[in-house]
Amino acid sequence: MSLGNRIYAELQGDRSIWMIVIVLAIFSVLAVYSATGHIAFKYREGNTEAYLVKHLFFIVGGLVLTYLCYLMHYTQYSKAAPVLLIISVPLLIYTVAFGVEVNEARRWLEIPFVGIKFQTSDIAKLALIVYVARAISSKQEYIKDFNSAFLPILVPVLIICGLIAPADLSTAIMLFLTCVLMMFLGRVSFKYILLLLFLGVVVFTFLVALGQFFPDFIRSGTWVSRLQEFMNDPDGGYQIQHAKIAIANGEFFGSGPGNSAMRNYLPAPFSDFIYSIICEEYGLFGGFIIVGLYLMFFFRCVTVVTRSPKAFGAMLVLGLGLSVTLQALANIAVSVHLVPVTGLTLPMVSMGGTSIVFSSIAFGMVLSVSRYIEKTT
Repeated sequence: MSLGNRIYAELQGDRSIWMIVIVLAIFSVLAVYSATGHIAFKYREGNTEAYLVKHLFFIVGGLVLTYLCYLMHYTQYSKAAPVLLIISVPLLIYTVAFGVEVNEARRWLEIPFVGIKFQTSDIAKLALIVYVARAISSKQEYIKDFNSAFLPILVPVLIICGLIAPADLSTAIMLFLTCVLMMFLGRVSFKYILLLLFLGVVVFTFLVALGQFFPDFIRSGTWVSRLQEFMNDPDGGYQIQHAKIAIANGEFFGSGPGNSAMRNYLPAPFSDFIYSIICEEYGLFGGFIIVGLYLMFFFRCVTVVTRSPKAFGAMLVLGLGLSVTLQALANIAVSVHLVPVTGLTLPMVSMGGTSIVFSSIAFGMVLSVSRYIEKTT
């Protein structure tokens, strides 16, 4: 048997999703290698290979995690969800109070003696989505009364999103919307969804007010300034202007790999604005491929949901599919000035170890469900 056939036989489940993951990983390596050229010359005397090797390590490690999560039966994630959720709460509290500050935001914790930093919000996001999927699927018959809807679902959503918001409002909003959509599609009574939306606004208003007294812990001033910039400046600020210049420079087929000019001007061309770099180097053609890959991933998730015989598998895939797709579209929307600057990464493409690791785990979980469905049909 040839190597290609062996790999094809080993990678079961939805092979379209496997293809999407691999193509995104390839785009990631090419775009990050190009986008890190400026900081390589600034901090490493032009040693771009150092960033490439580090990024390749996370990409390969992420693909290994995808494969391992794909091998694990997806029902195991349901069992781990409550424990992960309980662990996430103290981690988020500790991050807000004592986390490592990067770019004026305390989103990171550093592992002692190792020096590796990770974002606790990514752990909490994954834990909450799995937990909500578990809660909705386990209460299908009586999810319309207050005790079954409010305490097991609404309270954890408010707590986790409320703890993420002080340092990372955009992630909190994306996670909150994902949970709302999961509840809606999971047939939770509409009055409880409206209650969650109302309480979400209350919590956000409280955080904005609290941020006036504790600006070092709650970035409400940054939220307001970014919103004002978006509303009052039709051309966008410095970042958006150069992001749009990069997209315009790319025209239809781009300037070619490694030929981006705006990577020298954009503050985060390898993470927040990597889509602009892709458009500059690969043109609208490359930009449409990226958008198409995420939309295709979501449509494949919908297919898995409709074929899943178990409610938990369907809700898990739905939540993860919504999370990855909404984050991708939000990142792209920032580059084309459709929404305020958010700081969200492009899943599986942007440089960042934590982002790649948890994106890979999400893809692996979806593939685990699709693999189980394939075995039972």
